[in-house]
Amino acid sequence: MTAATTNPIGICSIMLHDRSPDEAIAVAAAEGVTGIEWRVTETGAGRGTDVFTDNRCTLRFDEVTEVTARCRRHGLEVIGLDTYVECGDLATAGQAAAVAADAGVPWFRFRAPWRDGTPWNELADRARRFVDDLETISRRHGVRALLELHQRTICPSASLTRRVVGHADPARVGVIYDAGNLLVEGYEDHDTAVELLGPHLAHVHLKNARWVPSSPGRPWRLQWSRMDDGLLDLPALRTALDRGGYQGWLSLEDFTADLPPASALRVGVEALRAGRPAAVAR
Repeated sequence: MTAATTNPIGICSIMLHDRSPDEAIAVAAAEGVTGIEWRVTETGAGRGTDVFTDNRCTLRFDEVTEVTARCRRHGLEVIGLDTYVECGDLATAGQAAAVAADAGVPWFRFRAPWRDGTPWNELADRARRFVDDLETISRRHGVRALLELHQRTICPSASLTRRVVGHADPARVGVIYDAGNLLVEGYEDHDTAVELLGPHLAHVHLKNARWVPSSPGRPWRLQWSRMDDGLLDLPALRTALDRGGYQGWLSLEDFTADLPPASALRVGVEALRAGRPAAVAR
């Protein structure tokens, strides 16, 4: 028996959509998280009225280095860059890798092809070729490119993701295991998923969701919920991660409408601290 791993807790800036970067830094530090990953787009900050389309807690590429320095002055590590590099976009991938390297940030995010009716194998071949290019780009800049498991892409699950990135050097191309997205599509037993991803498992995103009734005669729909109230079995997930030897970050990416973003962060941190796994055998 070994003691359970205590993973560092971080936050994705996207969830503090109504705060400026400086306000987000202050909120994160006050809640006791030790790292932050920044949403990065070409256009940068919006007004803060919406998480996805008008997010205030967003950086432009040319702001990353300065904001990273401010984070470090407040004792926060910049975990990674949540960029929106789509499959085949080598120009943005190169820009993201260069910016991450310049700021001393270890990774940037990319996304698998979205399902559009094209056969899965055709899209997967395209994605594997892009992964090969990303491996070269990441090696050149000394950073890592991470693919996020995401519903409605060709990589919603660990098993399908392995078929796309499994041939790549895990030191250069890895995977973000998004436990909340898996509630929408792609869930596999956490122990199995962690085993399948192996050294490609580089980072973990956490959010929660619940099923709610729709209109009569229509399927129920999934709704994002607070971290302490939903379908995610957090202790089981953490036990699987610990059993698999994962010692990296757990980043909150809470999209619940039940609470204001700063309150959702506080509840999420409390849930993570309460949901530590028991000691597991290895």
